[in-house]
Amino acid sequence: MPVYVIEPISPRALARLKEAAAVVDWRDPAVGDWPEHAEGLVVRILPVAAADVARAKKLKVIGKHGVGFDNIPLDAARAKGITVVNTPGANADGVAELVLGLAISAARHVVAGDRALRAGTLGKPALPVGRELAARPVGIAGFGAVGRKVAGLFSRAFDAPVIAYDPMLSADAIRAVGAEPVASIEELLERSAVVSLNLPLTPETRNLLDARALARMAPDSILVNTARGGIVDELALAEALAKGRPGAAAGDVFAVEPPPPDHPLLKLPNFIATPHLGSATAESLDRVGLSVAEQVIDVLEGRLPPHVVC
Repeated sequence: MPVYVIEPISPRALARLKEAAAVVDWRDPAVGDWPEHAEGLVVRILPVAAADVARAKKLKVIGKHGVGFDNIPLDAARAKGITVVNTPGANADGVAELVLGLAISAARHVVAGDRALRAGTLGKPALPVGRELAARPVGIAGFGAVGRKVAGLFSRAFDAPVIAYDPMLSADAIRAVGAEPVASIEELLERSAVVSLNLPLTPETRNLLDARALARMAPDSILVNTARGGIVDELALAEALAKGRPGAAAGDVFAVEPPPPDHPLLKLPNFIATPHLGSATAESLDRVGLSVAEQVIDVLEGRLPPHVVC
């Protein structure tokens, strides 16, 4: 059973796949021939072309190393009866910890302070006074595995009240895990000192945070996006940050990755950029890799995997 792994995964995950399949990995020049030979395909963030899926001769399963599957052509997979699986929850700890770190960094001007010390420009001008996060409301947009981890961290670390928006969950389901549900993203933005985006990128969430939505955020609020770049209108965010509303933002994801060096957000002192580091911990990569490996093997050996996308 040939399985093609087109991007790096953890050594333990690769070893598990090799126990059950003939693996061609990202280091092999032949990996690009997967449409001709692969029964299983493992992908992280590289886009999978619909045309490649359509011409795949033997493909039975595409395993997404991660949660978001916007880089996989689901319609093309459905048309050929190809199973797509993902790994919800496996990277939740790593992503949630990054959200917390970015929020603290934005609130206390950690990145700006580091740059000023290195450049010898401290006090030219003086850094803005920071804000404490204790007891300030945190808003979670998308209350799945990552969103709930984020909520737990802020609640325990800062005694923060948690507000949650998730159109896929009932209000009772949100209350059951200790958060206050709100019916709209607008209310979440208006009431939150820190907003964490943990939604998937879908036609409904694309540019969900546009200029009108961002204008609802308080001047001292912080926006953290570790979900998908397309959820935020990046040009609108740059304009909003330049006006000080919200006061700061951090982005681990961009509509185009990596963003070009002249991207307007990268010119702003109140924006922190990281290069899609959310799940880039040894522990998360191991959990995610093993989860996708086991599910690809499940499909190839005729078992039902736990996380079927389509």
